[in-house]
Amino acid sequence: METLVLVIHVLLAAAIIGLVLMQQGKGAEAGASFGAGASQTVFGSTGSTSFMVRLTSIVAVGLFVTSFFLAIFAKDKAGSISDAGIPAAEVIESKAAEAELPVLEASKEAESNTDADIPAAD
Repeated sequence: METLVLVIHVLLAAAIIGLVLMQQGKGAEAGASFGAGASQTVFGSTGSTSFMVRLTSIVAVGLFVTSFFLAIFAKDKAGSISDAGIPAAEVIESKAAEAELPVLEASKEAESNTDADIPAAD
């Protein structure tokens, strides 16, 4: 379900970007992008402005709704992780301090190689 909402969310985001880029500025006439008077025949007698604004509003509402559902999914995932019994940071740090880590010894080949890119530590 989450994947479906995420795919719809991405498609709506791309659609709103496209719709905003297709709209004309306030100074331009709606017929400028469709030729002289063609906007009345394509989008009706009101022109493309109200159609594009209405379509942009619908897509924006869809984007907000999918964002809300994705937030709910994220909250549920965060709750399930904390319920799983992950220890606190202090517990993890104390266990790491108690554990003995093996000491790596430098190999004899690395010490004898004088043409190495990285100089050997003294």
